[in-house]
Amino acid sequence: MGTENARREAVTSTVGCLTAVLGTLAGIAVWFPYGRRGLFGAFESETNPAVFWLGLPVMAVGGAAAALAVFALVRGRWRPALGLVAAVAGIAAFGYGFDVLAGTQAVADCGPPC
Repeated sequence: MGTENARREAVTSTVGCLTAVLGTLAGIAVWFPYGRRGLFGAFESETNPAVFWLGLPVMAVGGAAAALAVFALVRGRWRPALGLVAAVAGIAAFGYGFDVLAGTQAVADCGPPC
């Protein structure tokens, strides 16, 4: 019985780590279109480094936390899931506050002709 519990715990831990990695990759995949536009510029090669320094970490950590929240819910762990949902809400508030998915300023100021 002891080895069966240890094996189950090892499998659960491995699946949890894979879930976090997949969530991080999903967050980066969502960030990539915004990050590419912000890093390489749209008008006169203007760049927005905040997209890289703030956007990428927020989306990666947010993706991992969201995936782990779903994993905790699937396992029936309500308290950790609630804490992770609160963490995702805090990360989202930080992201919206600092506008981490903003493109270059020229795209926002240019208007309809661009």
